[in-house]
Amino acid sequence: MAIGSVVQRGSSVYIYNEKGHQLGVVSAGSGPNDGLKGYTGSTVSVRRGNSIYIYDEKGRQKGVTPAR
Repeated sequence: MAIGSVVQRGSSVYIYNEKGHQLGVVSAGSGPNDGLKGYTGSTVSVRRGNSIYIYDEKGRQKGVTPAR
């Protein structure tokens, strides 16, 4: 199922489908630069510390890369 929207509320990032049903939730971190960085129809990017974590629509981690 494709990602329709992603919203950060506090220290959590909520992932929704096109119909507005919640698919998953991931931690946004608590640092000054932490949080949601962007999303596509199939992935969500969240910065925590010095890393960018990539998640799928259900909030399962698919990868990690150093933040610049």
